[in-house]
Amino acid sequence: MPDFRAYAPTVPAAATEIRLTPEESHHLVTVNRCGRGDPVTAFDGHGREWLTECADASKSGAVLRVKETRPAKARSFEITLAQALPKGSTMDDIVRQATEVGAARIIPLLSERTQVHLDSDRADKKIEKWRTAAIEAAKQCGNPWLPEITPIQNFPSFLTAASGYDLKLIASLHAGTTTLKKTLAIYATKHGHAPRSVLWLVGPEGDFSPGEMTAAITAGCAPITLGPLVLRSDTAAVYALSILSHELQHS
Repeated sequence: MPDFRAYAPTVPAAATEIRLTPEESHHLVTVNRCGRGDPVTAFDGHGREWLTECADASKSGAVLRVKETRPAKARSFEITLAQALPKGSTMDDIVRQATEVGAARIIPLLSERTQVHLDSDRADKKIEKWRTAAIEAAKQCGNPWLPEITPIQNFPSFLTAASGYDLKLIASLHAGTTTLKKTLAIYATKHGHAPRSVLWLVGPEGDFSPGEMTAAITAGCAPITLGPLVLRSDTAAVYALSILSHELQHS
């Protein structure tokens, strides 16, 4: 039987019934072909899930009958991806993959080499599109947590406000880098435990400029190598998140 999942962001914790939005109902019933009596896992994107049964398979207002409430296990660490905007629809793929890997937050950045220029209206539409992509990815992979996707920020102002992280990293093609494993080992030796909140900065096509790299290092970001090959921005993002997530899960 298909594993039906539905996004329900505003459900009270003790709800006995969940009525889905028209958009979510259409996706569940029309696209995924969920029928009356089928089991559906609803989730709010904040770590809470409900095991339900479809009581009304309406295409415009499906109703789910709650059988069990299931809070997800609290995350032991949080990773924030600060991603300089790449060209085209590449950011859509980055958002999907970052959601699958478990990023807690995604911050889109405008850097010196960013080739994407958006007015406020187009920027808002982009953010909504990325949030929709994150929801779709969370449904597909079974992640009960949705990443926060912030408004687009300029690189200098972002660096000024980038505080509250245990560890800040920047993927770098420049000289003077170190490995992630060594950086995490140094942190653990100094603090007695692995970092619980980590910031990863990943550049656009062509990487961050030398001036931006210097500014990031001055702001406390450790320059990390992702290996000898020059990776595409989307590959670099998911690779960086994957190896960091793996290291933190096994620390």
